[in-house]
Amino acid sequence: MVDVSQHDMVPDHSVVADEELDDVMEEYDIKPTDLPKIKRTDPALPDDAEVGDVIKIVRDSRTTDTATTYRLVVE
Repeated sequence: MVDVSQHDMVPDHSVVADEELDDVMEEYDIKPTDLPKIKRTDPALPDDAEVGDVIKIVRDSRTTDTATTYRLVVE
């Protein structure tokens, strides 16, 4: 089988630590449930991601060098 998460076209996905999550939620004045969702079965997720975790996705960007987005893991 091919490990999709290791493909060159898949951006970096990582679980956000609680301390960083608090800072992000405060900066944007939102709750984790306000974030876009990502399914637990998504093959790009790290193996340690669980339902309720927030995932940080860092993509290459032509205009800003990198673009960071956050997603809430759902079932």
